[in-house]
Amino acid sequence: MKTTVEKLSPTRAKLTIAVTPEELQPSIKHAYEHIAGEVSIPGFRKGKVPPPIIDQRVGKAAVLEHAVNEGLEGFYRNAVEENDVKPVGRPEADITEWPSDKDYSGDLIVAIEVDVRPEITLPEYDGLELTVDAAEVTDEDVEAELERLRSRFGTLVTVDRPAKKGDFAQLDLVATIGDEQVDTASNVSYEVGSGELVEGIDEALDALSAGETTTFTSKLLGGDHEGEDAEITVTLNAVKERELPDADDDFAQISSEFDTIDELRESLRGEAARGKTFGQGNEARNLLVDRLLELTEIPVPEGLVEDEVHRHLEAENRLEDDEHRAEVKEASEKAFRTQVLLDEIAQKENIQVGQDELSNYLVQAAAQYGMDPNEFVQLLGENGQLPQMFGEVARNKTIAVLLGRAVVKDSNGQPVDLSEFAAVNEPAEDAETSDDADASGAESSEDATEAADEAAPEAEEKPKKKSGKAAKA
Repeated sequence: MKTTVEKLSPTRAKLTIAVTPEELQPSIKHAYEHIAGEVSIPGFRKGKVPPPIIDQRVGKAAVLEHAVNEGLEGFYRNAVEENDVKPVGRPEADITEWPSDKDYSGDLIVAIEVDVRPEITLPEYDGLELTVDAAEVTDEDVEAELERLRSRFGTLVTVDRPAKKGDFAQLDLVATIGDEQVDTASNVSYEVGSGELVEGIDEALDALSAGETTTFTSKLLGGDHEGEDAEITVTLNAVKERELPDADDDFAQISSEFDTIDELRESLRGEAARGKTFGQGNEARNLLVDRLLELTEIPVPEGLVEDEVHRHLEAENRLEDDEHRAEVKEASEKAFRTQVLLDEIAQKENIQVGQDELSNYLVQAAAQYGMDPNEFVQLLGENGQLPQMFGEVARNKTIAVLLGRAVVKDSNGQPVDLSEFAAVNEPAEDAETSDDADASGAESSEDATEAADEAAPEAEEKPKKKSGKAAKA
């Protein structure tokens, strides 16, 4: 199989593939076998119809088209691998020359256009200077931490007064559309002012007392009538307020390992400091990526981004929202550029991802979705998303390595220790990834780049023909 690659733009390539009759023969043989199992011809059992009879009844042209359709994906994959093309979008195939439909002689010529990962020139990224907000812990920060701790040990006490923000209301809810009751809920506990139920509930509950009922109109957030306007009838059964324990030595002994409230406050000051340092770490990571993007020219495939934007807006039913479209487009372009940039650096730095690193990431991701880790990994495997997870780990580790080489100061000019967020690029002790990761073909920084290609928005390695049988003409 002979392939020529033409670069149409920095982000798009055209592969012209010539398939010889000998290379097409396995697909033709399979086409006869498949058609033999589908057609019903008197005197022959299904699957036993010989090729000459299929030629008479179905025609060689139909056999040829079946063979080409079946073999197209394999021809494309081989061409991509042999020519080191890095596709990131959906291929479009156009058959420019067909073999003879009389004796299958002559080459099959296929032209395939596809968005590809652009080649970029990396900037100097060692020693970047970053300035983050100062992390000064105030007495107010300590009291806020103490208040959160007291809330954890608080108790709900029923009160005889109208509901207000911060109270916990016990509710019965009935949703009606027209004369039809579409949903109900009984004894729902809801924190007034949290906004975690339907829109308008907080206004409806304001100054309402136990035993009272009111109605309001709101859009339903789930069920068969999701998004529809319904009349919501809410009955307030009880109003409860959180009663907090006193901030004294007794509370310190109950809630912690400390004997006095002063010792507890000092410990909470350390917790607040760690929280602010965590915020500095996130800020530094974002600043680092933004700075690198400013220093690097990374072309973006327009078709790939448009597909991503359309899919996002379609899922939200906001296809006509031009303002939201612009926001999604900007975010999609930045996500693509960030992925390309970090993957290139990971490959240059030979960033390795070990089994433990991948496993820890998957466990954390499973926890975010409230899933068992084994079930989560199985689901990822079934959906072909394990390469994407591997790529994410490699990119996160790349950022950590670069952060370890950056010069980070706060807004007061003081050095900031972000060693907790940084990493040294050393070969992982367990450099071989798990069996699942091996199955995805991701074992090194180069594989991480390939995995990222597979996981790119709308990336489909199976080429889509621009035209069907008519292309034969």
